[in-house]
Amino acid sequence: MKNVMGTGSALERLKKIIPASVQPKFTSVGEWQAWQETEGRKRSGEIDKMNQRARSEKIFGRAGIQALHRSCSFANYEVKGPEQRQAYSMAKSYAQNFGGGSFASFVFSGAPGTGKNHLAAAIGNYLLGAGHSVLVVTIPDLMLRVRECYDDGQSESSLLNDLCNVDLLVLDEVGIQRGSSGEKVIINQVIDRRLSSMRPVGILTNLNHGELVNTLGARVMDRLQMDGGIWVNFDWESYRKNVSHLRPVK
Repeated sequence: MKNVMGTGSALERLKKIIPASVQPKFTSVGEWQAWQETEGRKRSGEIDKMNQRARSEKIFGRAGIQALHRSCSFANYEVKGPEQRQAYSMAKSYAQNFGGGSFASFVFSGAPGTGKNHLAAAIGNYLLGAGHSVLVVTIPDLMLRVRECYDDGQSESSLLNDLCNVDLLVLDEVGIQRGSSGEKVIINQVIDRRLSSMRPVGILTNLNHGELVNTLGARVMDRLQMDGGIWVNFDWESYRKNVSHLRPVK
C-alpha cells in the first residue's frame, strides 16, 4: 500500500511541475499499473518465444525453417494453371487467417517437387514475420531425435512438449517410413497433444488420402479436420528441374 500511495503522491507532484503543453502518459495510478501489467505480459511472451527458439536450436540444430526454404514466400511462388492457383490461394488464406481462436490444421499431399514445401515455408515465413513461432521438421529427423533420447536414457516427453509449444508445427515427409509402428505412435502423440491444446499441425506427404489414413489411422485423420482443417492436392509434375539456385549434387 505504501508503494501505491507513494506512486500516487509522486504523480500528483509531477502534474504540478509538468508544463501545461505536455500531456502526461498516465493520469492516475490505475493507468500506470495497467500499463505495467500489459508490458509485463508482453515481455513474458517474448521471453517464452526466445526460450522456445533456443530449445528448438538445441534439439534440431536450428529453429524455424530449413535454410533451403527460408526465402520461400507467396510472392515468389510461380503459379501455372488453375490447380496451382487454388493451392496458392488456400495456403495464403490459411496464413492470413491464422490464429484468432482458430486451430485449423492443413495437409499438403502430392508427389515430390510439386511445391508443397514452398507453400508450407511461405506460410511459416509469413507467420514468423507476424511474430509467431514456427518449426518445420521431417519425420526422419524427428525419429532420430527420439532415438537419441532413448540412447541417453531420457524420456521423449520433454521433446514432445517442445514440439507442442510452437504456434505452428509442420511435419514433413509423413509416411516415408511406412510400416514403422514407432513412427505412428510418435506422430499420433504429437498431433493429439497439439490439437488438445488447440495448436495446429501442418502435414506434408507424398501419400494420397487413403494411404495416409492407412498410415496414421482414421482417428488422427479425423482430428486433422477439426476447426476447418484443409486438405490440398498437388497434382502436377515436379518443378525441381527448373529450380536454378540448387547446387548440383556431387
